[in-house]
Amino acid sequence: MRVFNGLDEFTAAVGEQLGVSDWHTVTQEQVNTFADATGDHQWIHVDIEKAKQGPFGGPIAHGFLTLSVLPLLSAATYRVDGLKMGINYGLNKVRFPQPVKVGSKIRGVAELAEVTDVPGGKQVVTRWTIEIDGEAKPACVAEWVTRLIA
Repeated sequence: MRVFNGLDEFTAAVGEQLGVSDWHTVTQEQVNTFADATGDHQWIHVDIEKAKQGPFGGPIAHGFLTLSVLPLLSAATYRVDGLKMGINYGLNKVRFPQPVKVGSKIRGVAELAEVTDVPGGKQVVTRWTIEIDGEAKPACVAEWVTRLIA
């Protein structure tokens, strides 16, 4: 866990790796819960027996589920002290180069790509690579835009 003492210290880290999260195991229960929340019950995610015969040899996590764990991974990677709040502002670019098989472990690697001034704080672009344990390609590469309000 990398800890920054305020926005000035954080801003000075542009271009640096912010850290690497712990591993997180993607479970079938998590995939099923995500399917219920989003209405995406495609068989490659939730039908274990059919998915075993499918192109991935078993069920895979939704791409958007992989993306949605960014807050979990971020909380285990770095922290900026002295903030009133952080606000999710959006995404610039997202790709899913490799599916995440259920039971796989994933982790996030964060790089601080850009910081710009906004009223009351900073707008931050963090480049995330979500790695899969034992796989050469990442599960997800995303530019996450947040607003940090001091």
